[in-house]
Amino acid sequence: MLGLMIRDQRAGRTAGRRHSPNRGAVRVTPPAPRSWPRLALPSWQGAGKRVQQLLWPLLLVILGMGLYELANRLQPLAQRPISLISVEGDLQYIDRDSVHQAIAPYLDESLLTIDLDALRTDLLGMPWVAGAAVTRVWPDQLVITLDEHLPVARWGDTALLNNAGRAFAPERIDSFRGLPQLNGPERAKERVMQTYQQFNRLLRPYGHGVARLEMRDRGSWFLTTREGIEILLGRDDVVEKMQRFLAIDKLMLSERRELIARVDLRYSNGMAVAWREPATVETGSNE
Repeated sequence: MLGLMIRDQRAGRTAGRRHSPNRGAVRVTPPAPRSWPRLALPSWQGAGKRVQQLLWPLLLVILGMGLYELANRLQPLAQRPISLISVEGDLQYIDRDSVHQAIAPYLDESLLTIDLDALRTDLLGMPWVAGAAVTRVWPDQLVITLDEHLPVARWGDTALLNNAGRAFAPERIDSFRGLPQLNGPERAKERVMQTYQQFNRLLRPYGHGVARLEMRDRGSWFLTTREGIEILLGRDDVVEKMQRFLAIDKLMLSERRELIARVDLRYSNGMAVAWREPATVETGSNE
């Protein structure tokens, strides 16, 4: 009896019948795959490629002619002068005549040829202008939006500071004498402004206000209140020292503020008070 052994490659199983160990096995070999002849492309496909190669240059020529015609039609509009310039913004201090003088050199330009960056730079060079934006409006209008500096303090005797600590110098600041005066190194303008704002928040609830604040070259701080009290703060821990003064002021000094000439807070745990009249009370208090 002849035994057969069939290996099922798809299922990974071996199927067979019992055979005699003395008999051989016959292996079944699958037929070789059939080879198919290659088909030649029809001649019309090759012709289609040649048509595409001819159409692309033609399309480019048509596109170029269309752009040329469009440019000819737009050229008169491109050379059209600006007929209206609008200036927008909540302007309180900016002189409109000064704005007109800054714009005047650009009035003969067309909407497309005008140099917006140069015009914006000229506007930002005006003393009261904090920000400027220039926008084209088709076909012949220009919109200028201006932001003003908001003065919150004087910087020295000739300049003002805005709320960001940026200094600007109008021609006249006589009308701003009522603003607090800040002084310090030029490099420290922003720091002086931030310290002023911090002190002002601390003093306001206690009925005080900052009239003058100065940062010396070595970093020492000197403050004068609106009541004329000079406060010496030193260099370090100035906020804590100010809080110490306010605590003692509330407990002991609030009713006699008009008699105080100077408060020295350059001590680690106390302060000294100088009076306007000959001292009739102790000039020091320690915690």
